[in-house]
Amino acid sequence: MRVETQQLRAFLLDAGLVSENQFDKANNQAKKTHKKIEEVLISEGLILEKELLRLEAYILGVPFVDLEKEKIANEILRIIPEPIARSHNIVAFRKKGECLEVAMLDPEDLKTIEFIKKKSNLKILPRLTTPESIKNVLKQYQESLQVEFGEIISRSAKNIRDKSILKKGKIKELLSEKVEEKKELEKQAKELPIIKIVDTLLKHAILQRASDVHIEPMEKEVLVRYRIDGILRDAMTLPSATKSGIVARVKVLSKLKLDEHRLPQDGRFKIKLEEYKYSIRVSILPVFNGEKVVMRLLSEESEGLTLEALGLRDETLERVENAIKKPVGMILVTGPTGSGKTTTLYSIMEILNTPGVNISTVEDPIEYRMPRINQTQVNSKIGLTFASGLRSLLRQDPDIIMVGEIRDKETASLAINAALTGHLVLSTLHTNSAAGAIPRLIDMGVEPFLLSSTLNLILAQRLVRKLCEQKEKYKLKKEELKNLDKYCNIKNIEEILIKEKISKKKSNIKNIDFYRPLPSKTSSSGYKGRIGIYESLLVSETIKALINKGATSHELELRAKKEGMRSMIEDGFIKASQGITSVEEVLRVIME
Repeated sequence: MRVETQQLRAFLLDAGLVSENQFDKANNQAKKTHKKIEEVLISEGLILEKELLRLEAYILGVPFVDLEKEKIANEILRIIPEPIARSHNIVAFRKKGECLEVAMLDPEDLKTIEFIKKKSNLKILPRLTTPESIKNVLKQYQESLQVEFGEIISRSAKNIRDKSILKKGKIKELLSEKVEEKKELEKQAKELPIIKIVDTLLKHAILQRASDVHIEPMEKEVLVRYRIDGILRDAMTLPSATKSGIVARVKVLSKLKLDEHRLPQDGRFKIKLEEYKYSIRVSILPVFNGEKVVMRLLSEESEGLTLEALGLRDETLERVENAIKKPVGMILVTGPTGSGKTTTLYSIMEILNTPGVNISTVEDPIEYRMPRINQTQVNSKIGLTFASGLRSLLRQDPDIIMVGEIRDKETASLAINAALTGHLVLSTLHTNSAAGAIPRLIDMGVEPFLLSSTLNLILAQRLVRKLCEQKEKYKLKKEELKNLDKYCNIKNIEEILIKEKISKKKSNIKNIDFYRPLPSKTSSSGYKGRIGIYESLLVSETIKALINKGATSHELELRAKKEGMRSMIEDGFIKASQGITSVEEVLRVIME
């Protein structure tokens, strides 16, 4: 808020919206939790956000507007481009002569106002509004997009109909069916309507922070879905007539075979504009109704994340930092597909990447290009597998080796041999827990004594969605606690929260504050971004002895917990009690 606390206090008391005691209590809580006073007032239910914004507008001398149910004319809406509207929370809603009224969350953002003024050549009149109003207007960009798609699609459909007429004519007489099909697909891929459809799909995926775009052929339409913060969401549907053109366009961009429809294909291409630079990884798979396209969006401007930013903390962070200081041995990161294992390894390599070491990797695929690191892409078609790549890396005088994934006995044996002969080896494994990695490797045929000699640390992880700043505080009810007891030991969690000083001594979990998502100015789901929850199994002398005895994953886990290992669900509950994520989100990823 852009007014002083005392000024806000005076206005709220004069308006009779809160009592002195309520305000002072909220102010003290804001200081303790390092939050803004208005956030506490809203989360405690003392005042509605809309009331607070009206008050703020009055104090600042700026008109307040409510656009939650307003329909904005498309020609006015488009005066401010959608990327600017989204990133700066500013929308145009009314134009009178040379004056343009804009609704904003920060009417004192003079830099943005000046930019819009120069771009539109109009006098800008700022108005304060609510996040819900901004969200409502931003939805209208999507509606106008559907209109735009409608125009593109109608032109595309006409071209396809024209082609079908030609197909019945002289073309078949001149060309073989295969050549004809290829040429036809090449033409479709180069047509402006199809190019615009693919470009627009990618642009909106990037604006919505999607990690993947799914283009799925259905019987009567094409479904487009975006994966945002790990959750797949329907984005739009397109007519079935556009199906072949979209797939052809993606194949052309990725330099794939246009006339191959029976076999899966993988490729890659890049898009570079002033606002963003992305590498797009493409997978095309034949399905019943045609070919399904999945595009992974990888930002080339992403800065390396620190271990703390990934969500590692306290003892787990300390264990990882100590393990990567060791010159030899093996560090494994485990978890299901999409749990952020590779990102964790890249963050570790970012720390280790100094002039004094030679780091080599063998990956499938190479997610991000890292300077000074020798990265090799697996290519099974020419016999370059993880095992053969790793065998070659060992002749490249490496200090540190990263193997993208241990999938078989040969790769596991080579990785362990590398760790035994003076290298630090980093790799990933698909297991549900840290302790589960050891039996998994033994099942592959690795001797237990070799594992106990080489393993330094096993880190298991999942990704949970992060709550937005605006969230609702609550306490767990009896029914929720009963359900919770099915998935975790509540007593253990209470002890952890006491140890972390989140809860008072002998405090029951039902007295601890947790948080729920609330729709916010940045996300309709109440979540934005993701963070990791972890468990780290340190391979101590007692764990080594258990490995040599052939202990089960359950026995290894019990011993590791006695030695201080915090489970993923316990780490998740700590983050939930801190307002980073929600209990529901922690349980969702643990149960998957």
